Amino acid sequence: MKVQIEPGWAARLQTEFDAPYFRELTDFVRAEYQAGPCYPPGPKIFNAFNLCPFDRVKVVLLGQDPYHEPGQAEGLCFSVADGVPFPPSLRNIFSEIEADLSRPVPASGSLRRWAEQGVLLLNATLTVRAHQAGSHQGHGWERFTDAVIARLSAEREHLVFILWGSYAQRKGAVVDTSRHLVLKSAHPSPLSAYRGFFGNHHFTLANDYLIRHGLTPISW
Repeated sequence: MKVQIEPGWAARLQTEFDAPYFRELTDFVRAEYQAGPCYPPGPKIFNAFNLCPFDRVKVVLLGQDPYHEPGQAEGLCFSVADGVPFPPSLRNIFSEIEADLSRPVPASGSLRRWAEQGVLLLNATLTVRAHQAGSHQGHGWERFTDAVIARLSAEREHLVFILWGSYAQRKGAVVDTSRHLVLKSAHPSPLSAYRGFFGNHHFTLANDYLIRHGLTPISW
């Protein structure tokens, strides 16, 4: 399993990589990938970081786990590879963008285009065993991604943190709201989308904030 991470992120997260918990996490993940199918593919575990270097982050969107069925996960939260049918939450995200910005639903569910514009599509847990949602939770990924959020909050200014659902909101509680915009709503899953996700206008609000601070808005 070959894993690489963008040099700017690597330098800022070196203390995490050197910590005992991360060595234990690495051993666990390596054993899991050797034992059977896991997702995303090894080279894409740090895809969110490689496509969105630390100094280029404008927006942070938090998810929970990678998709756990074949061909779906590509290391970006909510995103699926080209040609994969849209999962329900992603379909609802695109519906909100269409309503908020009058942008048509795209043909591809890959959000790589967002990442390349400065959207860090960060799952709390970066790997998962095939067909077993949440199977890699509690082994250290959450501590690692907490450190990512804390580092962004402390070292950057005028970022937008988008927190959908109670899990993301708890995880994003460390964000300094005097330095950054934090947007919260219900999760886009079918169970909660009608309880406050639809109509949240987060895509417009994020872009308005970026523009006010002299930054190029995201083409959602």
